[in-house]
Amino acid sequence: MDKDSLDVKLTVGTNPSLPGHGTETRGEWSNKFEFILAVAGQIIGLGNVWRFPYLCYKNGGGVFFIPYILFLFACGIPLFLLETALGQYTKQGGITCWKKICPIFQGLGFGSQVVVLYSSIYYIIILAWSFLYLLSSFASELPWAGCKHSWNTETCMEFDQMARYDNMTVPANATSPVREFWERRILNLTPAIGDFGNMRWELVLCLLLSWVICYFCVWKGVKSTGKVVYFTATFPYVMLFVLLIRGLTLPGAIDGIKFYMYPDSSRLSDPQVWMDAGTQIFYSYAICIGCLTALGSYNKYNNDCYKDSLFLCLLNSLTSFVAGFAIFSVLGFMAYEQNTHISEVAESGPGLAFIAYPRAVSMMPFPQLWAIFFFIMIILLGLDSQFVGLEAIVTAISDLYPAFFFIGHRRKLLLLAISVFCFLIGLMMVTDGGLYIFQLFDYYACSGMTLLLFAFLQSLCMAWVYGADRFYENIEDMIGYKPLPLTKYCLKYTTPFVCMGTFLFSVIKFSPLKFNNTMEYPWWGIALGWFFTLSSTLMVPIWGLYKIYITPGTLRQRIIILCTPAEDLPLTKSKKKDFKLLSVSSDLTETPSNICSATSFGI
Repeated sequence: MDKDSLDVKLTVGTNPSLPGHGTETRGEWSNKFEFILAVAGQIIGLGNVWRFPYLCYKNGGGVFFIPYILFLFACGIPLFLLETALGQYTKQGGITCWKKICPIFQGLGFGSQVVVLYSSIYYIIILAWSFLYLLSSFASELPWAGCKHSWNTETCMEFDQMARYDNMTVPANATSPVREFWERRILNLTPAIGDFGNMRWELVLCLLLSWVICYFCVWKGVKSTGKVVYFTATFPYVMLFVLLIRGLTLPGAIDGIKFYMYPDSSRLSDPQVWMDAGTQIFYSYAICIGCLTALGSYNKYNNDCYKDSLFLCLLNSLTSFVAGFAIFSVLGFMAYEQNTHISEVAESGPGLAFIAYPRAVSMMPFPQLWAIFFFIMIILLGLDSQFVGLEAIVTAISDLYPAFFFIGHRRKLLLLAISVFCFLIGLMMVTDGGLYIFQLFDYYACSGMTLLLFAFLQSLCMAWVYGADRFYENIEDMIGYKPLPLTKYCLKYTTPFVCMGTFLFSVIKFSPLKFNNTMEYPWWGIALGWFFTLSSTLMVPIWGLYKIYITPGTLRQRIIILCTPAEDLPLTKSKKKDFKLLSVSSDLTETPSNICSATSFGI
């Protein structure tokens, strides 16, 4: 057989980027269930319990379902399958997978990891708040159930006690103890955006505890992550069901459900509603941030990622839908007891989960017990989303330099360095004015415009540069049957069109962030926010131009090289069949010459 034929046979199924002798391997999930739970833990988190109901409340209630469902089928499911299958096919993290598929688009991987890094810095602050709530739940009386504490004001009123007094009037500026506990005890928010006040040392310790737990959940890679998710991804469902039942039995709950379900069609003209719907799909589904690619890369090659993706997408959306009932039933009850409209009960922001839910818990029998269970649920929901994102960053960097990071404990030291860096940056968000910085991260760092642009570029790369038909064959080769072609056509036409249209619409109608929709940020706040957005978005063109510059050849040759997939990618059955025929043909060609050579030497 000639040398070229031999090279082809040796190339099939190999991956030179994997570590060599004397180093650790990337590892795989022990079983399919670990992958399902890990992805479920990542995508089903605080976004379902806090962000989705908050966005419904912010965008006029049930009208939010219209753009949400549109994005789910047009973008969510196709992109979810794209990223999961991409990781499973290439066996690479969020950066090097694009190098294997289309090197000129590798900037997508770098940009997505910047978004994950920003998310890891600010998302864990919610866990710090939750830990402080959890520790406060061990008191003989829940501190947010009454107005007898040092942080309470004269306008604090225990609304659930008003039924005992028929002639009592409610002051216009009356506040509930649960709101004052959140605003004055947990946050102690300063009156001005530029005033950061003092460090909240209780929150600092809670933040440190959160990072320590996250580190040890990830420090052994999928070996530890796959075991932790058995508990962190399942227990929250038990508590969510209990809180839903309790919420539906409260007076005024039906009004909250109506506010949640009935849409206000006039809100559809607001581009922020559409951008929030797209952001929620991408954020809750962990789309365009490389997490799904990292988790999928630890799958066996023949795992049915197609059915897994459909199941996980539906599970995520159903969880968000049910969590909305639990939230709005309690909001309806709070509006009922305060004799006001539901829209006046809770302001927009992360305080929704720390006001509505604690209020519901405090009304249950044995409130301390339920409060402990509830905040453990909140912590677990956020914890697995946090440490899976951390795993995605470490996987992406390790796959860039496998020969270095898979030796000894270098991967663990990388994880430690990232954790310490994020902890130090996060300290600014556990000051008295930390919520102002938190909102900047939430609005700009994980910007809907950035995620929409990444989604457009991902679908453009896979459908038009790499090829939708080729990717469809890759999925078929992995799962063993042909998936519905609808996903292929969505990736090719619907997904890029919807994402780009929404992106342009949101850019035209964009408005700077206002704290609680009233307080404007100073120039440095806006500048910091745009730095968060551009530092990830500009990775794509900068890396593309850099690769074009360093690649030899004419401009046309460079672009062709940078749009060509790696040779060591797994081959589909049809390609393997072609190579087999080529090998047989080469063998037949070699046989006469070998016979002549043998005859000439008298063999």
